[in-house]
Amino acid sequence: MNKFGLLLGACLVAILGVACSSTSKLPAPKTSAVDFNSVDTYRIGIADQLNVVVWRNAELSVNVPVRPDGKISIPLIGDVVAAGKEAPALSEEIEKALASFVRTPNVTVIVTAANNAEYFNRVRITGAVVQPVSVAYREHMTVLDLVLAAGGLSEFASGNGAKLYRKTDAGVKTYNVRLKDIMNKGDIRTNYTLLPSDIVTVPESVF
Repeated sequence: MNKFGLLLGACLVAILGVACSSTSKLPAPKTSAVDFNSVDTYRIGIADQLNVVVWRNAELSVNVPVRPDGKISIPLIGDVVAAGKEAPALSEEIEKALASFVRTPNVTVIVTAANNAEYFNRVRITGAVVQPVSVAYREHMTVLDLVLAAGGLSEFASGNGAKLYRKTDAGVKTYNVRLKDIMNKGDIRTNYTLLPSDIVTVPESVF
């Protein structure tokens, strides 16, 4: 049996061991850096459809797509950058710009079609795996699920040197993942539950 076969066999044993235990749900990672049960607020992307409502000013309210340059056009104030912003922040920006033309404007921005969500609702694994992949996010998906989707670790992978990268409001957070321990020893302490847009990287061993 080759090395990959041994790794896959050990991996299946680990999964069965978890399934047969009294607690089937993986424990949450012990870290105070980020809440692993939370998902970052959605940021507007290119091609998203926005409904901009200006209260009591129907003539200024518009349904607009986010253009390839990341901007939308609003009556009276012209182009406004929307891509990369959260809807409440964009609402405030439009309110400030309209204040020169409208008395105490009240603006609400609603994302009616998140056409850019496909990019964010995926998880990715790169580096020393059989087949680096980008797969659709599924609820309760774990690091191990992602490794199996990639065909397992490559022959020269440094499994315990893997990293999980997660985007948060405070920036990108990095977490150590001990894939070798997960797959060979059934140690699932770093088998984190994934969130949309997470990225796992696996380095090669240094000889």
